[in-house]
Amino acid sequence: MRHWRFAIAPSIERLRDLPVDGFGALLAESEQAGLRLVRTLVDEWASGANRFDRPGEVLLGARIDGRLVGVCGLNVDPYAADERVGRVRHLYVTEAYRRHGIGRRLLADVVAAARGPFDRLRLRTANLEAARFYEAMGFTPCPEEADSSHALDLRGKL
Repeated sequence: MRHWRFAIAPSIERLRDLPVDGFGALLAESEQAGLRLVRTLVDEWASGANRFDRPGEVLLGARIDGRLVGVCGLNVDPYAADERVGRVRHLYVTEAYRRHGIGRRLLADVVAAARGPFDRLRLRTANLEAARFYEAMGFTPCPEEADSSHALDLRGKL
């Protein structure tokens, strides 16, 4: 197993509410880049469709000097017919803080939270750079699954 060294030490916290002060900047930057994942997160939270509050679910935020600079969520996979399959959702780190280990830390903490409640994690990305990131974190491509691009088996791994 790889041991990551983090260039910047973020504070990682469980988000039980969407902090208005932090999500505005994340939302604006992601939309400017043509990405919808933060908008989807905000809209689903506002509608109540996804509050990361089912058993095993969590939404994490990364802060640097009190400022929200990244998010990553874990849901029961809505595309699987198995409550023991989790889904990594909405991983986003602001551009200024990318390549400093924050995305790795968020994902590592989500994977750690998934151990126990879930046997397997899945996600979907069409972004080649993101795919390489997930593969470096231990996820393997699963092209045979129409609703996922990558998966991680959590059974028997420490």
